[in-house]
Amino acid sequence: MVDELLSDDEREEALRQWWRENWRWILAGIVVGVGMLFGWRHWQNYRVQRAEHAAQLYGEAQTALNGNDIGKAEAALRQLETDFDSTAYTQQAQLLVAKAHVEAGEFAKAEPLLQAVADKSKDKELAEIAQLRLARLLVQQGKHDAAVKLLQPLTLGGFSAQAHEIRGDALVAKGDAQGARAEYAAALAATDAQLDRTLVELKLQDIGGGAPETTNQGQP
Repeated sequence: MVDELLSDDEREEALRQWWRENWRWILAGIVVGVGMLFGWRHWQNYRVQRAEHAAQLYGEAQTALNGNDIGKAEAALRQLETDFDSTAYTQQAQLLVAKAHVEAGEFAKAEPLLQAVADKSKDKELAEIAQLRLARLLVQQGKHDAAVKLLQPLTLGGFSAQAHEIRGDALVAKGDAQGARAEYAAALAATDAQLDRTLVELKLQDIGGGAPETTNQGQP
């Protein structure tokens, strides 16, 4: 209502007065906004460039392993570990290089790579896969107690059956047939498990256990 009572000249003068009092704050706000926008775009570009570089190094490791050049693959992995530690590209490369070492019988080189993925991966499933592979490697090296201790089936979700099987393998190697029978039976009892049931049943029978009866769905 007050503004409606002012003349055009008075309104214009009031606007000029408001501008004289506030232009610095308005200009500062614009500068800050532009700076934030520039900083956000710079950060996004930086992240994209880093992801592309990590992907390139992972690709180099893959190509080297396909050509049986484990030395070149290890070089790419070392750069990944230095510049992109704890990223998915690094962890996937660690699994690939670890597999190559296992196939070459270089278990001591594979073990720390698998341990790193098991310890650092933010992807729960990837960490569990690394745990399973590490446990199998420990069994191959005769580190049976370490393999049993590493795998806690109750915390491995969909991999619990495989964990029970590996623990059974470790206990068989230790001469603990009773403990192994319990582990194999637990593996076979797991539902919706990615498991070679025939193989596990044979392992169980070999140590004096009986194959579980198959439940016929649909019968009363």
